Amino acid sequence: MSDIKVVKSSGFFAAEYPRIALGPFRRWLKGQLGQPLSKKLSHWYDCLYQRTIKTSKEPHMDRQNTTRINFRGEKVFIGIDVHKKTYTFSAWCGGVRVKVATVPADIAGFIPCIKKWFIGADIYSCYEAGFSGYKLHRELIKTGIQNIVVNPASIEVAAKDKKTDKRDSNKMGEQLSVGRLRGIYVPSEAEEQARLINRTREQFMKERNRVGHQIKSRLFQFGFIDKDDDRILSEKYLCETESLELPNVLKYSLGLLISHWRFLSQQVEDIKIEMKAQSFDDSYNEAIYQSVPGVGDVTARILSNELGDLSKRFSNQGSLFQYVGLTPSEHSSGEREMKGNIDRQGAARIRKVLVESAWRAIDCDEVLKDCFLRIASTRGKKRAIVAIARKLLGRMRACFVTKTEYCVGLIA
Repeated sequence: MSDIKVVKSSGFFAAEYPRIALGPFRRWLKGQLGQPLSKKLSHWYDCLYQRTIKTSKEPHMDRQNTTRINFRGEKVFIGIDVHKKTYTFSAWCGGVRVKVATVPADIAGFIPCIKKWFIGADIYSCYEAGFSGYKLHRELIKTGIQNIVVNPASIEVAAKDKKTDKRDSNKMGEQLSVGRLRGIYVPSEAEEQARLINRTREQFMKERNRVGHQIKSRLFQFGFIDKDDDRILSEKYLCETESLELPNVLKYSLGLLISHWRFLSQQVEDIKIEMKAQSFDDSYNEAIYQSVPGVGDVTARILSNELGDLSKRFSNQGSLFQYVGLTPSEHSSGEREMKGNIDRQGAARIRKVLVESAWRAIDCDEVLKDCFLRIASTRGKKRAIVAIARKLLGRMRACFVTKTEYCVGLIA
């Protein structure tokens, strides 16, 4: 089957034999069937072969079934753009895109279809980390599909490029096929559920702060506090507010907000108790994290749930700093080397608690305090505290590697 011509049909390719000479065929039709009918058949014959596309390299064809590619033994790379109601995917094989489709977001129906469309192939797939979590990833792995979850920021895009679901899936499939995508760490289901406790606490804390701002906004709007009132909202502050002589409507509005604030505060306390109970099942990690100066019960639980054992998950400090987002940005060219602020591409919630711990740690560890003052004298306090947070994180990993608790005052 040399010089095979290929026709796109239902997402796959159909093979056709080389086109025969049409001159004798037209003359024969004209003599046998008459002028009008022969013109119609000849026109249909031309249209059929005008759709053919010559290709130099195609995945090998099954000679017994020339309507589909035989993917047996081939590698198929699939990029999946995941949404709440649909999956849009693009499949690549041998440097050629062989299928694009949008299907309902039903894992139980999607995976068997993938297996059916690419029978006998080694299937590799990827999708972006996001709201959908890792359920799809785990099901793909169970069925033998080698899937990775990728960081959305790692996918290469052209400047001012259009964005559609098909384009996104096509980029993932193409870049996966040439090895330009790398998967992120996927936690186990138990680890993912353990994180829910501290992340729920984080959501409630944000909501409580928002309600507190609304309370102070109402008081400022009607002149009951001045512009210099920067007190932190507390139970004492709320009691003072309730004792004020307020108009009925304002008092009613503030009463609802105060009740909501107190409810959220109680929820945060209940979560704190649950986090304490959780720490008993993770005593090894908890003990090392709490030995670090500036790390309390809540911070230790957050770090343990989000990072776990630093010696097992991260092979070196560089990968740990990159995950947290404590690596400097760089804009160098030629002989000029220029490094700037941290790139902020890592886990923001971990970076936040590390910086908070660093502020407390410099009061407990003289070595860290001397380092902070030295950097702050030339670079400022904000850059200095980020440097201390990075050093503190590196020391945490050293504790896990050596299986020892933190040693205050050690110079390293």
